[in-house]
Amino acid sequence: MTTEKPKKSAEEADLPTPLRHNVQQAIRQYLEDMGQSEPESLYRTLMAQVEPPLIEEVLRFTQGNQSKTAKILGMTRNTLRSKLNRYDIPVRNGNY
Repeated sequence: MTTEKPKKSAEEADLPTPLRHNVQQAIRQYLEDMGQSEPESLYRTLMAQVEPPLIEEVLRFTQGNQSKTAKILGMTRNTLRSKLNRYDIPVRNGNY
């Protein structure tokens, strides 16, 4: 006689919290912290705050390899270079 174990949820399985959950919490907190002030251009503000560290961390992960970074991010190398310039992100090949 075999007894099936119930399937575990992501939390119970000790999996990392989905990134979406962390982002959602940060946005909720940001909006709460604004109080009665209505945010302007929230999408643009959010992207300007999220995109640079995303690019920096993937560059670090690829040890500064722009081709690999662009591939992981799903963009062309030229688009990546444009974003590096826009956000003034320094590139240190091999030792990011």
